Amino acid sequence: MSRKISGIIVKGIGGFYYVETADGIFECKARGLFRLQELVPTVGDRCVISVSEDGGSAVIDSIEPRRNIFVRPAVANLDKLFVVVAAVDPAPNMLVIDRVVAAAEYADVEPVIVLTKTDLAPCEQVREVYEKAGMKVIAVNYETGDGLDRVRAELTDCFSAFAGNSGVGKSTLLNAVDPTLSQKTAGISRKLGRGRHTTREVELFRLPFGGMIADTPGFSSFDGELGAVIEKDQLQYCFREFGEHIGQCRFVSCAHLCEKGCSVIAALKAGKIAKSRHESYVTMYEEAKNVKPWENKKK
Repeated sequence: MSRKISGIIVKGIGGFYYVETADGIFECKARGLFRLQELVPTVGDRCVISVSEDGGSAVIDSIEPRRNIFVRPAVANLDKLFVVVAAVDPAPNMLVIDRVVAAAEYADVEPVIVLTKTDLAPCEQVREVYEKAGMKVIAVNYETGDGLDRVRAELTDCFSAFAGNSGVGKSTLLNAVDPTLSQKTAGISRKLGRGRHTTREVELFRLPFGGMIADTPGFSSFDGELGAVIEKDQLQYCFREFGEHIGQCRFVSCAHLCEKGCSVIAALKAGKIAKSRHESYVTMYEEAKNVKPWENKKK
């Protein structure tokens, strides 16, 4: 005999999945049927597990439909992706930022730009670019605490992750938002029998003010492989400031690169669209020309 319980996968290691439920965390194996379906249980998945009557064994029976899934690192059902950008060391790379933002937009995940190290250098140009594009931009100052309450408010009651290049201060930001988080990550890693730095697996943690945050060393390698590859015809919809201009061009098949009568180009020349954003779009469009349909298969 067994009982069925709903839960969320909070970590996966070597074929074992740790599912948080109202009755605690259960170590589970996945049904062999998933392999036939080419479905891999992923951190963030909502699922139903069967637990033996004595609680000694558990198995994942089914996985609820996903809102989205990212590839590297593997995480599903995100609500928000916090793109962490340092004012200096490393200097902002607009193309890298735009790749991550576009991947979030494509997956229907809200991107939030967080500026760090603003006490060392102004970052107003970055702020202006993304506020003009209609995104939330938060500057944080660890010395004064400015901006941290806004970050916490955006995290509340959401399933979120942080993304950004190495050195931008993701770990510092996480610990500033929740000073107990480093203790939680170390404690649960010991409980699961793995060293904190021996794996690149995703792990979820509950925040004291509500919501969940995904933590993994792999977040330093967010590089545009976050989700399905974006096809060139879909890329325009991943730059939200293009939205009101799409369909207004002279030619229906306009690629918004440099065509005559292009409404997006007109907005660019009028200063309504940031030059760096359009440059990123052009670069990504040229790359997307080589995307094959099979590469864009979503699970």
